Amino acid sequence: MNQPAGRPHAASQSLPEPSRTPSEGLHCSHFMYRFRRDILAGLSKRRLRDGMRQFLAAVDPGEATRPAKLQRYIISGHKADFALMMMDADPLKIDAVHQAVVSGPLGAAVEATWSFVSMSEISEYVPTVPQYREKLIREGNMPDSPELAAKVAAYERRLPMMNQQRLSPDIPDWPAACFYPMNKSRVPGANWFMESSSLRQTLMAEHAQSGMAFAGRVSQLITVGVGLDDWEWMVTLWGRNPEHLKEIVYRMRFDQASAKYGEFGPFYVGYSATGQEILDHCRITD
Repeated sequence: MNQPAGRPHAASQSLPEPSRTPSEGLHCSHFMYRFRRDILAGLSKRRLRDGMRQFLAAVDPGEATRPAKLQRYIISGHKADFALMMMDADPLKIDAVHQAVVSGPLGAAVEATWSFVSMSEISEYVPTVPQYREKLIREGNMPDSPELAAKVAAYERRLPMMNQQRLSPDIPDWPAACFYPMNKSRVPGANWFMESSSLRQTLMAEHAQSGMAFAGRVSQLITVGVGLDDWEWMVTLWGRNPEHLKEIVYRMRFDQASAKYGEFGPFYVGYSATGQEILDHCRITD
């Protein structure tokens, strides 16, 4: 029997099982919220008290319903009061926390003001071991030198750990964090996606080098929103101190990858907090 045009025989290809779980990496969501003071003012003391209890349970769920990674932040400025950042293999486990926050006795007084949906990935710009070796040679290392061999061997040992950190990061216990979405430009004369792979690789290597200067002070996670949300990437920065977040963003703006090709969305800065600290800071009391 003839097969319909454009539809290869099922036996000729191996397809993965349908699933919402990625083959590698995690789903990631950032949610920004604001308390509606006008609605809070109309709640009875009992409803407010019940709502506060439900809120605390929602932002600190038990083991069975808790995403693999969950962080809470008090947000500075008028754009939001607090934020949740979550990562898990199941996107609905993440969204269930959001639904719990906006439901219940306090739910009507909690307004979601912004969100971003993305996934963790290993970027195409992470050099392979052979690419890293060639880069070192271009920088002046002798091809047959022991120094080059030692650097390449050290990179080969680090690479699996670095890639795992990109897919499922160990979130540092630091007080400050910054979140912002970004795109790469498509304007004439600065269309990132029309540049050669080698140029893009070189520019991103320069960009990475700038970030390395902040090792130990800033930790970074880039998640991809292509096909998932309005922006292409989400940048999450954790800092030992908010001044380090200011410094790294300023420094990296001078890299050509940002200065010529970067487009940036809204910035949010937050400070790690418990659910009770969020309520106290926002003056939500019974």
